[in-house]
Amino acid sequence: MKKQKLLSIMAMALLVMSIMPMVLAVSATAGVTPNIVTEDFAPRVWMCDNRVVVDDAVEWGRVSKDEQEMMERANNYAFEGEQIQWKVLVMDKNGVEKIEDVFATIGSSQGAGNDIEVNCQEIGLSQILPSCNARIDEEYIINTGFDNDMMQYYECTLTVETSESMYGEYWVTVEATDLDGLSGTMDENEYWFFNPEIELSVEGDMDFTDVRPGTDSYSSTMLVGNDADPSSGVMLDMFISGTDFYDSSSSGAMCPDTNQLALSSFRYYATNGAYSTQDDLAQETNKVLEGVYDVSTLRNKDVEGYVNIQIGDHFDRSMYYEAEIIQAGFEPEPPIGPNGPIGYYRGNILSPGSEMALTFKLSLPEPCNGDFDTGSIYFYGEAI
Repeated sequence: MKKQKLLSIMAMALLVMSIMPMVLAVSATAGVTPNIVTEDFAPRVWMCDNRVVVDDAVEWGRVSKDEQEMMERANNYAFEGEQIQWKVLVMDKNGVEKIEDVFATIGSSQGAGNDIEVNCQEIGLSQILPSCNARIDEEYIINTGFDNDMMQYYECTLTVETSESMYGEYWVTVEATDLDGLSGTMDENEYWFFNPEIELSVEGDMDFTDVRPGTDSYSSTMLVGNDADPSSGVMLDMFISGTDFYDSSSSGAMCPDTNQLALSSFRYYATNGAYSTQDDLAQETNKVLEGVYDVSTLRNKDVEGYVNIQIGDHFDRSMYYEAEIIQAGFEPEPPIGPNGPIGYYRGNILSPGSEMALTFKLSLPEPCNGDFDTGSIYFYGEAI
């Protein structure tokens, strides 16, 4: 009997032990704390549309006027007062509030960290322009749509300062920084020459010795060149003018009826590459008829291709289409052009280090007496 009771007690104990784990499992508690680290996203900068170069108000060019895009500027150089403008899209996946600053920089190397020249201004666009080509690796941002919580457009306008603070070659770009000190730049770094020095070189003499009245005499050939900074890429549009000539001594000069040798007695023949004054249009354009240019001296050439010289001792807008050295290879304005700087004669443009050759002809009147040694022929080069 005792043995049977003992077995019953052991069976109950085993039953209790087998049930207890089930009861404990129902009341158990456990937890895991995740480790989440958000990426410090460096701002992304994309250039949108085309960046433009804007003319200054100091002196209009042949084509562009103040605050107009300089369609004629073909190389990367700019002068004091001229402007370069970019439109950029900036994105920060940490939020636009994290964007600290957006600015244009110039410096000696590509990328971030160069000197800040101008801050960019927010502009109110709310769509992703296809021209931005905005993407992160293989993700095209245009497919996700514009998100004002992460994206903002800016316009950046860099105005070229004086040569005292901006002279020489610089890398130029737009950079964005955030509150964590991270930065990004647009991919399209640009290389500019600011305020290049412009000079003309003149080689040779214009001598006419023992010229017989009533005859034609020719000078030796002179070279007129673009002597601007070699790496600047400055293209010069070339012009010529002159004054009448006088005898500085009291010699009783007369040519033919007063003591003055008129500039109209001189002509020149010029060559530049494939072009020469033999191909010269030698005619006024309709722009003269509109009153833009004066018609004091009509441009013309003789049978040898020698062109007359416009009278004047300084450069002004009246010389366009009148006083170019060579009027050949005209490049029409859009939509017809361009095969070169629009609105200009290709034969009249000199790149740095290049030269054009000029030979002068003097048709001395008769009667004529005197040594006419006072007066000048002037050459001008205007940066395109």
